Amino acid sequence: MIHKTAIIYPNAKISSNVKIGAYSIIGPNVEIDENSEIQSHVSIVGNTRIGKNNIIYPFSSIGNDPQDLKFNGEKTNLEIGDNNKIREYVTINPGTKGGGGLTKIGDNCLFMVSAHIAHDCMVGDNVILANNVPLGGHAEIEDNVIIGGNSAVQQFTRVGRSAMIGGMCGVVRDIIPYGIAHGNRSVLQGLNLIGLRRKNIPNKEIMKLSDAYKEIFKNENLTENLNNLSEDYKKNDLVLEVVSFLEKDKKRPICTPFSK
Repeated sequence: MIHKTAIIYPNAKISSNVKIGAYSIIGPNVEIDENSEIQSHVSIVGNTRIGKNNIIYPFSSIGNDPQDLKFNGEKTNLEIGDNNKIREYVTINPGTKGGGGLTKIGDNCLFMVSAHIAHDCMVGDNVILANNVPLGGHAEIEDNVIIGGNSAVQQFTRVGRSAMIGGMCGVVRDIIPYGIAHGNRSVLQGLNLIGLRRKNIPNKEIMKLSDAYKEIFKNENLTENLNNLSEDYKKNDLVLEVVSFLEKDKKRPICTPFSK
């Protein structure tokens, strides 16, 4: 059902069973797939593609120009997957020419009230952003990440798979997969053990990761600790994922238990 007050440009591609509420605006280059629901007073513009079974709540702004002074109206894109819930006042911007031209969001995410996803961000599946969480441009948020209310993620920062970040936290360094961080400026507090167990990962595997964590972060000499890490640990897929994350770019700032 499309409300009579909704404004839908003729070139927009709206699939069957899409609901569009009162006073919402759907721009000419927008695509919305089946069974998605756009509630009232939503703006969706730009080169934006939205998948199936999404719900977008009132006063969200999707696909409007990036907040980047270098942006000059060039054609860039925003892709949103399936089964996402985008709550009130959420803002999501497309990519920029200098950042690859694409902002991409996976499936089954929940973005709570007033979250912001900036240009060129890459957000995986099953990600939860609590109220008032902004992601700076080019941030990479992997699958199953949870970020607590009023925390802010600095531009270009990576947050690894299944990491958890507490509320009121400034995230200015990369967070390892399965890590848990909080503090005024993010400090790595340990592993997200509850999250690991909820995914039915065997306790033996979790303990191996826990032992490797202690070796990797036993002091501030991260590079040396990684070099000295026993090959036996690297046979564990969880440990290997953390090590690969850390070694991908050794020049990047990493959130550790010693971060200040």
